[in-house]
Amino acid sequence: MTADLQKGRMRLRTCLLGLLALFVAGKCSYSPEPDQQRTLPPGWVSLGRVDSEEELSLTFALRQQNVERLSELVQAVSDPGSPRYGKYLTLEDVAELVRPSPLTFRTVQKWLLAAGARNCHSVTTQDFLTCWLSVRQAELLLSGAEFHRYVGGPAEIHVIRSPRPYHLPKALAPHVDFVGGLHRFPPTSSLRQRPEPQVSGTVGLHLGVTPSVIRQRYNLTAQDVGSGTTNNSQACAQFLEQYFHDSDLAEFMRLFGGKFAHQASVARVVGQQGRGRAGIEASLDVEYLMSAGANISTWVYSSPGRHESQEPFLQWLLLLSNESALPHVHTVSYGDDEDSLSSAYIQRVNTELMKAAARGLTLLFASGDSGAGCWSVSGRHQFRPSFPASSPYVTTVGGTSFQNPFRVTNEIVDYISGGGFSNVFPQPSYQEEAVAQFLSSSPHLPPSSYFNASGRAYPDVAALSDGYWVVSNSVPIPWVSGTSASTPVFGGVLSLINEHRLLSGRPPLGFLNPRLYQQRGAGLFDVTHGCHESCLNEEVQGQGFCSGPGWDPVTGWGTPNFPALLKTLINP
Repeated sequence: MTADLQKGRMRLRTCLLGLLALFVAGKCSYSPEPDQQRTLPPGWVSLGRVDSEEELSLTFALRQQNVERLSELVQAVSDPGSPRYGKYLTLEDVAELVRPSPLTFRTVQKWLLAAGARNCHSVTTQDFLTCWLSVRQAELLLSGAEFHRYVGGPAEIHVIRSPRPYHLPKALAPHVDFVGGLHRFPPTSSLRQRPEPQVSGTVGLHLGVTPSVIRQRYNLTAQDVGSGTTNNSQACAQFLEQYFHDSDLAEFMRLFGGKFAHQASVARVVGQQGRGRAGIEASLDVEYLMSAGANISTWVYSSPGRHESQEPFLQWLLLLSNESALPHVHTVSYGDDEDSLSSAYIQRVNTELMKAAARGLTLLFASGDSGAGCWSVSGRHQFRPSFPASSPYVTTVGGTSFQNPFRVTNEIVDYISGGGFSNVFPQPSYQEEAVAQFLSSSPHLPPSSYFNASGRAYPDVAALSDGYWVVSNSVPIPWVSGTSASTPVFGGVLSLINEHRLLSGRPPLGFLNPRLYQQRGAGLFDVTHGCHESCLNEEVQGQGFCSGPGWDPVTGWGTPNFPALLKTLINP
């Protein structure tokens, strides 16, 4: 009887100690990303727990200073009416402004070193620390985390992530925004190959979008190419575990680049090119950035070769914070649903985009290929905005189709063109007038419960996104479609305008939106016909927003008319 009593007491003591540990953990720790979606994306499968001695690379986002001041400076250097217009900050200026306090840096560094973190390195702005830890050390350091290996995506890639939330000591709450490498999975491409439209007779028709079709529609002549005499450059960034082949670029230019001067190869690859088959999206980005922005030095940011525990998009942001000389225009075909990301992560990434804008970088993001999007909240349908497309500090590019798919005609909405209103970011002042005009004049507005009319509205501009020819793995592939196509095209056009500005002694365009909205779309073809897709229910019946005169959340201000856009943007 005494032995049973003793066992009972021991069980009670164990339970009490467990409860005490939970109480202490609750009182002394916090979760930086409690709202981060942790459901497994479609197509990913867990291969089980990772060995406790396996090495991980984790990135710690340190709390920055003077973010409000940074926002004010972005406005000043991007507004043509400001005396500071075009006087961009250097990377060192940005670092001086935002670098974490010495207390923050010291506190986080000591905490990491005490946990056994190794090979920690920072960036020029000192607001990120990337360290190596074993899985066992990381799980002790990040209470609650449990690392699994997953496989998924078209390329069957492997990543290491935690399906469970992590906690940090409460003392770190003022010092760490989030930890990268735990939750977010690599995106998958939304490019699609559509069936070829049927038409009788082919006289005077084109058979898909090529550089010649792009240059004809947007009024680019053979002389509208880079001069090769400036330090002008452009870049595309790829996060899909894809890469391009130099031989594909050469074959593409042989087939389609005979009528304009162009560069035969990419000037610089940042990151590692993987081995094996090329990806259609990677091929598309490079081929159309280099044919629209023809004869301009081009960089490619490539994510293959990264560690399984790293987030490719986050690694790209770290590169921007660590390089003082960067291309002036960056085009990015990447996005996640806003609601799938934690508030801490989305706000911090937005600050990273703000840092780029302050430095005079033009960041172009694809608006997405799901129209207005759709998801269900408490049993009610709503549109589903995408990020970083919804960031107030990037220029977002939507998509169009030709009215007649086989003729170089007026453009209409491509029904996949992403667009809508952010549920996270308030509407920036530069677009308030344009958005108010749209909301008061559109005859086809969806019910107000579907979107946040006071949020950042996107896209800002558009270009053709339907029916492209791409060369990938030595094979010409027709009818490739997506805003991943329109984004490098618009980026190339802006690079040509930068060429003229640099030759005349002016700074590059930088963050375009304040100027774009002030000039009310001057230099762009207004797209006024068509609607994009959305929720398939009785209330909206698959229809999102519709385009109309002026700005709209389907094609923005419209598509480029190069001579007119150059005239609009060459001065001051």
